[in-house]
Amino acid sequence: MASRLVALARCVALCALLASGAGEGWGASLFSGGAVQPLITRAAPAALLPDGDKKGRDRFAGSLFDGPARGLFAPLPERFNGPVTPAWQGPVAHLRDLIASAEAGPDGYDAIQHGAQIRPQKAPTQMTLGEILQWIEDTPGQPHAIGRYQIIPSTLRHLIEKEGLTAQQPYDPSLQDRLADVLMTEAGLQAFLAGEMGRSAFMDRLARVWAGLPTANGHSHYHGYAGNKATITRARFAAQMARIFPGSS
Repeated sequence: MASRLVALARCVALCALLASGAGEGWGASLFSGGAVQPLITRAAPAALLPDGDKKGRDRFAGSLFDGPARGLFAPLPERFNGPVTPAWQGPVAHLRDLIASAEAGPDGYDAIQHGAQIRPQKAPTQMTLGEILQWIEDTPGQPHAIGRYQIIPSTLRHLIEKEGLTAQQPYDPSLQDRLADVLMTEAGLQAFLAGEMGRSAFMDRLARVWAGLPTANGHSHYHGYAGNKATITRARFAAQMARIFPGSS
C-alpha cells in the first residue's frame, strides 16, 4: 500500500509540473537540477512585427507578396545601405533594364500585375504615391504589384518610409528607377560593385527581390506561388550580368 501511495504522489507531482507550462519543450531532464529550458524558441515573423517597429522591420527585405503570403519566405540575411539618389546610370541602368524585362514586359513603367481585377483609373506614372496606396486599400484581396519593377505594397511602404517620400510624390519613371536602385542596394549592389560579393551570389539576392529572375536552380525563388515563375533562364541571366559587368566573377 505504501509503495502505491508513493507512486501516486509522484504521478500527481508530474501532472502539476506539466500543467505549470514547463511542457513547452525540454532542455533538460525532468529530474535534473536547474531550470528547464525550451528546446525550441519561436521568433515572430517579420510580417507580424508592429507597423511602428521600424528597427525590427528593417532587418528584413520586403517579400514580393503581400497579404496571406507575408512571412512565408525567408528574408535576405541583411540589408545593405548606401546613397542612392538620383537614379544610377551606366551599368546599373542596364541592370534595371534587365530586371524590368523579367518583371514588367512591354508595359514598362505603367505595368500592373496581371492578376489585378480592379485596376487603377489612371496609369501608374500619372498617379501619386498617395493615390496608389488608396487604390491598394480600396481593392483588397488582389495582387497590387505596380510599375516597371512590380513593387508590391509592403515593399512600397518600406521604401516610402526609408526615403522620406510624401503622398504627393508622383510615381513617375524617375522615382521608379530610384526605388529600384534602393532595392538593388539593399540586395548588395555596392558590395558587388566593390568586388566584395560574387556575381552569382548577387544574382541570387536579386532573385529574392524580383520573382521573374531565376535563382541558381533555374526557378523563381517564389516558384509556384500565385502563378509566379522565372521569366528568363539562369543562363540568360548570367550572360546578361556578365555583359553588363564584364569585370565581375
